[in-house]
Amino acid sequence: MAPQQNAGAGAEAELPEYAGHYRLESSLGSGGMGVVHLARSTSGMRVAVKVVHAEFARDPEFRGRFRQEVAAARRVSGAFTASVVDADFEAERPWMATLFIPGPTLSDHVKRNGPMEPDQLRRLMAGLAEALRDIHRVGVVHRDLKPSNVLLAEDGPKVIDFGISRPKDSELRTETGKLIGTPPFMAPEQFRRPREVGPAADVFALGSVMVHAATGRGPFDSDSPYVVAYQVVHDEPDLTGVPENLTPLVLRCLAKEPEDRPTPDELMRELRSVAASYETQAFIPAQRTTDARPPAQESRGRNGKNSKDNKNNKNSADRKKQGPRTKRSPRRQVLMVAGVLGLAVVAAFASVPMLRGGGSPVPKESGSPVAAAGFTSWETKPVAGKAAASQCSYGARMLLCAQPGVVFALDPSDGTVLWRHRVAESSRSEPPVLSGGLVQVSANDGRRLEALDPASGRTRWHRDAPAHSGTAYAGGVLLLTGADGTVTGVDGSSGETKWSRRVPDQKTPYFSSFGEDSLAYAASSSDDGSSTRISAVDPATGDVRWDAQLKGSLRPVGVRGGSVYFVAVDPVYEETKAVVRYTPGDKDLRRVALPFPLARARAAVHGDVVHLLAADGALAAVDLAAGKQLWSLQTAVNRGSTPVVDDRHVFFTAADGRLLAVDTRRGKLVGQTKPRPGTDSDRVAGSLPEPLIADGHVFAGAPDGTVFGVNGRNPSTW
Repeated sequence: MAPQQNAGAGAEAELPEYAGHYRLESSLGSGGMGVVHLARSTSGMRVAVKVVHAEFARDPEFRGRFRQEVAAARRVSGAFTASVVDADFEAERPWMATLFIPGPTLSDHVKRNGPMEPDQLRRLMAGLAEALRDIHRVGVVHRDLKPSNVLLAEDGPKVIDFGISRPKDSELRTETGKLIGTPPFMAPEQFRRPREVGPAADVFALGSVMVHAATGRGPFDSDSPYVVAYQVVHDEPDLTGVPENLTPLVLRCLAKEPEDRPTPDELMRELRSVAASYETQAFIPAQRTTDARPPAQESRGRNGKNSKDNKNNKNSADRKKQGPRTKRSPRRQVLMVAGVLGLAVVAAFASVPMLRGGGSPVPKESGSPVAAAGFTSWETKPVAGKAAASQCSYGARMLLCAQPGVVFALDPSDGTVLWRHRVAESSRSEPPVLSGGLVQVSANDGRRLEALDPASGRTRWHRDAPAHSGTAYAGGVLLLTGADGTVTGVDGSSGETKWSRRVPDQKTPYFSSFGEDSLAYAASSSDDGSSTRISAVDPATGDVRWDAQLKGSLRPVGVRGGSVYFVAVDPVYEETKAVVRYTPGDKDLRRVALPFPLARARAAVHGDVVHLLAADGALAAVDLAAGKQLWSLQTAVNRGSTPVVDDRHVFFTAADGRLLAVDTRRGKLVGQTKPRPGTDSDRVAGSLPEPLIADGHVFAGAPDGTVFGVNGRNPSTW
């Protein structure tokens, strides 16, 4: 197969001439794995040939996935799929040929012609149920059923693209931390337990596909994939516009728990009762021309229905009283129990202090929820016109926060801006820290250090510092680590240099400090990750108080009662495998292995318990005294913040701006705020601001530029 010379970007730029002995005539479409071409065999038979992208052809793991796709497609070849004709996954550019099926995808049909009529919807649902029955009978789970993977042929719908399907006996497994699928059509378990996805996930997707076919949108609809994931796991589906005789069936398909969904056989029996005179006439409806209703996304009115379909919705007032048929307001969420996620209570915030151009807060509107006696939940945008998550700390009884280019202080009781201070614009911001009685500010990619008066925000001292690769604060001292490994201690109250020296056995020390004591901790792992050197440094003098060589690649995460707590991390895969406690006084070492590794976990210590939040949303509590994991929970939060913990709750933020609370005793989700995504909601931040706990309240920054405060004692009121 000789590829043509690339002449530009896109599918056509990499169009080869042949795949095997099939001549490729034109491109039918392009996806994440490859390009699908219309082709002809030597005898003239038309086929659809999928040729993988050149960049993936060199990846052995990808070839394994493609081999799995071919095997799955061959297993299910039949009346409701595109039969496999030929394939070569050992070719320079692996390819697979299936019978060409004329007809649009369901996605294209709805875009051109608007939602389907009730009779067409019944036939579509029956056809898809039969397709899933045949697919599941041979032990395959599709896992990506969506409108663009459904072809509308004359004799019924055909399910295509088994690129991420998984035979039950396959040796391939979903990688840790990866969510595979298309969020609007994924089942809750695909976010919560991706390794345990079974046939019921395809039934859930069928329900979502039916809502799209009936309305032009999905049952869970948002521009942000994070919000969609939240809705799929927690919210009731929006079935406005689905025909009444199909609504109960679609609702059952969209049940949160897999065991509550019908099987494809049950669906077909129910559909026979819905329409005893099931017709087998041509499936594709006549194409609309000049009198066609506009595509759903263009003509949908404020209530989510097509403007020309209002005559079919004369009972809409009654429908709005029905739970699953009610259009959700973006200011409201639904109270429900979501399987292993436990109780998720979400309450909308009333309008709260916002800043006018001059910076003065707008008075609160009445009806703002009172979280506790004397405290009212609030939110504010301290920097007008800027959507960036604020990094905050707590000190001098105020919130000290930073966004790129500005540092500010907020009154924690109501969010009033107390002062602002401009700083050099930086690629990212770190939370200001109260050290030496002053607010310490340093630009990450600059050399200017500033200390501000906490009462006014005015500069008390500033100095230029040599280039440094790391900063930390401990015991009123700023520790600057130079590129050559030299550490300089700067007095936080005066800005004067206290000392400058190397730390023995630490090439380039990066320090961690924790509130319980005044030491700074440097940890450096050996090149092979077999051991870690720990040095506890007195920030006042630079002296090493104690050091130790411990087994494994360890990172300090907290200090309690004279003991230092670590997570043991695989240096290659970034997976946390154990929690370690070391007591330097008696050199006691305690290690508790995790039942399952946690990818890129962030940790917080409370008492003798370490709470870990993995990048894939797994949250676990490990008790060092008991020597075991107490509980684990799948939160469906992708890449959350570092958690913070008090006596009752674990708090952390999500990439869409939600603050979540989990009961520390039961490991159950007990509350979360509304999403506050920023303008770049489709991007994943490198790190998220961790929330703050102060005086029984919790404060957090969100990607849309909001800082907010809520009652930490009763998250169910959020």
